[in-house]
Amino acid sequence: MANEYDENVNECTHNCSTCGSDCASKGEFNPEDFRAQLAMGASVKHVYAIMSGKGGVGKSMVTSLLAAKFMQAGKRVAILDADITGPSIPKAFGLEGQRISATEDGSLMFPSVTANGIQVMSANLLLENATDPIVWRGSLISTAVKQFYEETLWEDVDYMFVDMPPGTGDVPLTVFQSLPVDGIVIVTSPQDLVSMIVGKAVIMAKKMNLPVVGLVENMSYLECPDCGKRIEVFGHSKIEEVAKEYGLSVLAKVPIDPQIAELMDNGHVEEFELPYLQNAYDTITRIDKVFG
Repeated sequence: MANEYDENVNECTHNCSTCGSDCASKGEFNPEDFRAQLAMGASVKHVYAIMSGKGGVGKSMVTSLLAAKFMQAGKRVAILDADITGPSIPKAFGLEGQRISATEDGSLMFPSVTANGIQVMSANLLLENATDPIVWRGSLISTAVKQFYEETLWEDVDYMFVDMPPGTGDVPLTVFQSLPVDGIVIVTSPQDLVSMIVGKAVIMAKKMNLPVVGLVENMSYLECPDCGKRIEVFGHSKIEEVAKEYGLSVLAKVPIDPQIAELMDNGHVEEFELPYLQNAYDTITRIDKVFG
């Protein structure tokens, strides 16, 4: 295989154009060789990755809300939970306690399906107990993510949302190199570190030649239930300035909303119908109409 490790190469980046090694197979590398292939009979039209440069900003929540939004608009939706060691998607959709089933020969898996038809594949659906930890090295986690895409019988999916783990490490690299990602949605929060956090994700996306659809600011504000005043719990939002700095659009400002937390905790996120992510939906579907 092209670009295998040798004594002169500590880590292959699979980018021969910037590689200084005299690898024996240099020049033979084809990026398509690393692309995951869907199982025969599976179908996924569009793939969007939901990521952040750090943890704790609500990527899984935004992934869940986006999936619910697209489902409510009549799209066939799937979620690939790539946060292998911290999977929370099954709980948000009331799938805790369910187990993934497989084909008769055990070679392929069927995704779990939520009450309203969203297809889900998550590591927690493979465990006996949802609280069992997954103690794997990075390479094994990356392999599992690729297998989730390749070895699952995804049925006529219009939009797949990939819930990424935090940061810019092994799993994001695997997803961006292996899956046919159409675009990236970056989730952040209104804190002083926002520019640096967004910057890390944006720069990684550029290095991987993938478009960033825009930014979603989570925990943007709290609306007073009595007077309706917006309270900026985590300080004044800087998302507009950061978006301008990197030439991006602000897709949504999602507030701290007790209703969202309750729906997520009780496995009823599909019932969420508030308008926070309408612009994100419009932007993504408009892109797909233009580029197919």
